[in-house]
Amino acid sequence: MIRIFNHYVPRATIASILFDVAMVFFVIVAVLMLEAGSLNDAMPLAGTHVVSLAACLFVINSASGLYEKHTSSSFGQSCVRAAIALVVALPLTWIIFGLLPADLPNRVAVQYSALAGVAAVILRRVYVAHWAAVPRTRTRILVFGAGPAAKTVGSTLKAADPNAHVVGYIAGPNEKEPAVPQRDLLPLEGTLPETARKLGVDEIVVALTERRAGSMPLRQLLDCKLHGIKVYDLNTHFEKTLGQIRIDYVNASWLIFGDGFNQGAARTFIKRVFDIVCASLLTVLALPLMLLTAIAIKLDSRGPVFYTQERVGRNGRVFRVIKFRSMRTDAEKDGKPRWATTNDDRITRVGHLIRLARIDELPQLLNVLKGEMSLVGPRPERPYFVEQLTQEIPFFAVRHSVKPGVTGWAQVRYQYGSTIEDSQEKLQYDLYYVKNHTLFLDLVVLFETIGVVLTGKGAR
Repeated sequence: MIRIFNHYVPRATIASILFDVAMVFFVIVAVLMLEAGSLNDAMPLAGTHVVSLAACLFVINSASGLYEKHTSSSFGQSCVRAAIALVVALPLTWIIFGLLPADLPNRVAVQYSALAGVAAVILRRVYVAHWAAVPRTRTRILVFGAGPAAKTVGSTLKAADPNAHVVGYIAGPNEKEPAVPQRDLLPLEGTLPETARKLGVDEIVVALTERRAGSMPLRQLLDCKLHGIKVYDLNTHFEKTLGQIRIDYVNASWLIFGDGFNQGAARTFIKRVFDIVCASLLTVLALPLMLLTAIAIKLDSRGPVFYTQERVGRNGRVFRVIKFRSMRTDAEKDGKPRWATTNDDRITRVGHLIRLARIDELPQLLNVLKGEMSLVGPRPERPYFVEQLTQEIPFFAVRHSVKPGVTGWAQVRYQYGSTIEDSQEKLQYDLYYVKNHTLFLDLVVLFETIGVVLTGKGAR
């Protein structure tokens, strides 16, 4: 994992992006050299076009989810995403290289070469995501611990990171009943640093269930670190691997004394400017779609086009969120708040469509412009649910230290929540966002939101 502006990005993702950009660059430059005669003649002709195409391809692949881990989607879903990317990227590529000087010999040949390069890059993403794992590049991880916490570490690594290889588990001094399979337990050969070096370990995750006196060999762990082996505690492991802060293992001191949770004036100002510029642009671009949606809602069912509802914002302030109405007007005629569920019979025919494509969320751009919400942040909840969840879930109130968002890290990482258990899972992503939020992470969320909208992932 590489940490970029507080957000952990897999090394494999960075390598894939650089490889794709380089592949497109060299294919097009090679063709132009054949046409123009030399590299010096080719670069002035194509430099801007190649850079523009590389930037567009990065945005398209990121937004369509082609840089996600293979465990995040099936082969069929990857093919659908690749098809969507091709539909957008190929016409754009033809247009970009159609702007080359008209007197360039065989300009059409250059356009076709660019199309071939882009298609190869996108199709290669599907292959790499599902079949091209290279064992020798995998990170070798030793888990120090053998209890329930260590077992959870192993299962999350297996599910979330195809480039991670757990070499085994070493039980702590006070762990008498291992929760991991006996075959995965390793003997301690000499000291911990000696064992780690013999196993060729790159990282050690300390996942001890019991931490009483004598359980944590601090000196040996320090020696491991001094020998170039990365050592992570349990909370940092989940933070960098899953992009979440697990509330079943975290403690207040780790949150207080660790880094993050930067809510400075500069960050707040930058985020507000970003929100105003992007929300204004999106509102203008979405106006035709919003107009068609309003007409469809009026034709489909009786009632107002828009739906307002009290939600809890930053520092517990209550505001009224604006959405397109997707349910019947008598959806809560008994006065009792309820979460939406799968196949909810309160949702109208048009409501199903606009919720699937997240179109019902577009009016919230007005809440962003008013300063009540941000483009990216935790989902705003109703006061009734906030009161309930604050009592039942530790650290739930922390999410109200930032503005709620139209989209967010939890929304793109987890399905729509309709239970307290779902809310607890989503809170773990919200805590990660509150702790590590930067403009870079906001951009990552916005790119992933496009992929969520295109696939209808998690909609209800």
